[in-house]
Amino acid sequence: MVHPRTFFLAALSLLGGCLVGPNYRRPSAPTPTAFKEAEGWSPVQPSDAADRKDWWTVFGDATLNALEARVAISNQTLAAAEAAYREAHALVAIDQAQLWPTITANASANASGGGGATTTGTGGTGGTTGRGTRGSFQVSVGGTWAPDIWGAVRRQVRSAKAQAQASAALVANARLSAQTELASDYISMRLLDEQQRDQDGAIAAYTRTQTIVQNKYAAGNAPRSDLLTATSQLESAKAQALDLGQQRSRFEHAIAVLTGQPPAALSLPAGAWTMKVPEIPATIPSALLQRRPDIANAERTAAAQSELIGVAVAAFYPNLTLTGQGGFAAPNLGQLFNLSSGFWSVGAAVAETIFNGGARTAKVRQARAAYDQAVATYRQTVLTAFQNVEDDLAAQRAFAAEQGHAEVAAADAAANVQITRNEYEAGTVDFTTVATAEVSALQSRTALVQIQASRLTTAVALIEALGGGWTEADLPRS
Repeated sequence: MVHPRTFFLAALSLLGGCLVGPNYRRPSAPTPTAFKEAEGWSPVQPSDAADRKDWWTVFGDATLNALEARVAISNQTLAAAEAAYREAHALVAIDQAQLWPTITANASANASGGGGATTTGTGGTGGTTGRGTRGSFQVSVGGTWAPDIWGAVRRQVRSAKAQAQASAALVANARLSAQTELASDYISMRLLDEQQRDQDGAIAAYTRTQTIVQNKYAAGNAPRSDLLTATSQLESAKAQALDLGQQRSRFEHAIAVLTGQPPAALSLPAGAWTMKVPEIPATIPSALLQRRPDIANAERTAAAQSELIGVAVAAFYPNLTLTGQGGFAAPNLGQLFNLSSGFWSVGAAVAETIFNGGARTAKVRQARAAYDQAVATYRQTVLTAFQNVEDDLAAQRAFAAEQGHAEVAAADAAANVQITRNEYEAGTVDFTTVATAEVSALQSRTALVQIQASRLTTAVALIEALGGGWTEADLPRS
């Protein structure tokens, strides 16, 4: 008879069994040697601000810094993603538990009895009834274990770990997305503040112009059409100012929700246009594969799917199950723990599926197809990342050039307003010329601040395209 200890040690040695199925290797992805639109881009330095976790500080706005600090704490979309990661991490522990035996403890007590016989005495004194009872008491510890001979459980654990890492990358991606959305909304709100100041300035100028026209009309030196035009221009400017206020409210409400607050709880006063366009440090394209959390998520998902191929392949091999039990059993409680009442048993069973209509083969094909799909998604994510960077680099360069032209146009338009007003007062031009010049000046100023805002929002987009301050080193390893 095989001793239980020998049997158990032999079973333990099975844990060194093989891992069936393919071993994962990171899929290749089309990676250029340099970014096409990177001409004039600053080389990366370890100390560059955009490499820090708090990347938004490069814009030099204290209010934005305070708002961004609230995202990681209060944003509910991010909280949901973090909870999903904790769930995925717990699934790893569930799968790891399958590597160990399941041990149970049992205790039972039973009593049973049967009918007795009635006897009658010769003296006619009556009868007595006797009843017999039997007892059964037992305590035992038992266990079952299915050694992971072919590596199905270990593959499942690896898959769960990779999926947990993919979930962690989703958390990082959700955080970066919320941070960049907040920065973009904040820039848009400050753009509206600047446009509101320009609009207020235009209203003040239009009011002065209307006064001039009103005086000329009263003196009989201007037609009524000039007065109507001046009044219409002024009222239209007031209406546009109200629309700017409504647009600003929407961005303020969005910022409140991104920071985990109801819109009524957040009020941001109008601020000065002080944000600066940062210098975004460059990186080589291959480094992008380690800097973007969405790429890490896609790659870790592919790794998880690869391990599941091995799980499916392991179903073609027989399963071994080991069982054991030991304890004490006795007819009464007093004898339960006597040495003679002890018992034990060990056993082993091997099971192999002979025929299941091709289900195992189909599951392997399914696992391979799921892996191929994950690889294609990973490669497409990489391509999209390169596209994002190239788009934002091109936009950065274009907006920088546009700003120079817009500044000249705005300055010339403002000077032209003063000239035409003087000429109108001198009677050398009609009021239509003045009105046209004033509208052109406001449009030129609006175009300039919009380009400035576009440079800022494109900088945010470029930082997001480069992965913010995140790298694959931030992924959990356990």
